Amino acid sequence: MEMRSEEAEETMQQQQQEQVQLPPVLEEKKKKRVMVAIDESEGSFYALKWALANLFTTCDHGLDGLGVDQEDVGVMTIVHVQQPFQHYIFPAGPAVYATTTVIESVKKAQEQNSAMLLSRAVQICKEKPIKVETVVLDGDPKDMICQAAEQTHPDIVVVGSRGLSKLKRAFLGSVSDYCAHHVKCPILIVKPPK
Repeated sequence: MEMRSEEAEETMQQQQQEQVQLPPVLEEKKKKRVMVAIDESEGSFYALKWALANLFTTCDHGLDGLGVDQEDVGVMTIVHVQQPFQHYIFPAGPAVYATTTVIESVKKAQEQNSAMLLSRAVQICKEKPIKVETVVLDGDPKDMICQAAEQTHPDIVVVGSRGLSKLKRAFLGSVSDYCAHHVKCPILIVKPPK
């Protein structure tokens, strides 16, 4: 009789531990800092959704009952890098420089595009009770993502993968490959489903 009650008590304790258990990568900290780099591709938005679904799993287990504040769950920093506009064009002949009105209209279009992307990303993040920060940077995405990771000190950086072949990666370069070798914190490259 005593044996069954001990087994039942042990089973209940295991069930309670399983309900509150965090993923092993993020077990040490309650408040997680995750940086996600996005661009216009669906692959980057898939990576954002994947990070929300898999790295912030404690949000789904009823935080109010555990006495955990929503702000303590974590911070998602969304980074978008705008490519710098080339002020000149090299046709077959001499260099042609863009006028100031062209430059201003291109910058305005880039800002509008960035605002739309970040708005979409923030809307996706509203599914989870986390704090969301957005950052827009100008420059080469490879370098700027690494620089942003150094400045914000995230626990993990999440980037999407376009799924380039080895040949295309060799010629075009891959932002995710570059970041994997140069970011000084853990990085997760999320491949889109096929």
